[in-house]
Amino acid sequence: MKEKIILAIGLGLLLLGVQGRLFGPQPVSKPPAILAPIVQTVSKNSGLFVVTRVVDGDTIVVTTPGSTEKVRLIGVDTPETVDPRKPVQCFGKDASDFTKSLLTGKSVRLERDPTQDDRDKYGRLLRYVFLGNININEKIIAEGYGHEYTYRAPYKYQTEFKTAERLARESKRGLWADGACGVQNL
Repeated sequence: MKEKIILAIGLGLLLLGVQGRLFGPQPVSKPPAILAPIVQTVSKNSGLFVVTRVVDGDTIVVTTPGSTEKVRLIGVDTPETVDPRKPVQCFGKDASDFTKSLLTGKSVRLERDPTQDDRDKYGRLLRYVFLGNININEKIIAEGYGHEYTYRAPYKYQTEFKTAERLARESKRGLWADGACGVQNL
């Protein structure tokens, strides 16, 4: 995408120079017509990415300019549904379906946490996912579809996520509900 923008700007400047406008007496007050679609596209995106697929409760796929990226949600772990080394875990399908219902086809904002690596060992981006002002990572925990997960180092929203898990457990929501996984949860 950056290459296309640079190329378009270069072409626009070349066209202006050839037409004698670049150094002429009239100042250019708005982008030349050739650049207008590019400027509008960049401002329309405003950091939002479309969720094209939900892999499981804590991993999504988003469309980025020119590609797609797998994103692993920071600070939350949901029961497994797609790990080839493990069977589908109790409440895994529920967690996956919950995330799908929230995010499939939606535009989300991704937030990087400088206390965490940019990518995990599988090459997935590590991010917080926001739908409007809602922190989806925290919502998954608060509704009982996953638990707080600290990988190596404390992270930005760790206190909030731990509180969300405690409240979900106390309220017996989702996977913390009695009988959710065939046993009474304490």
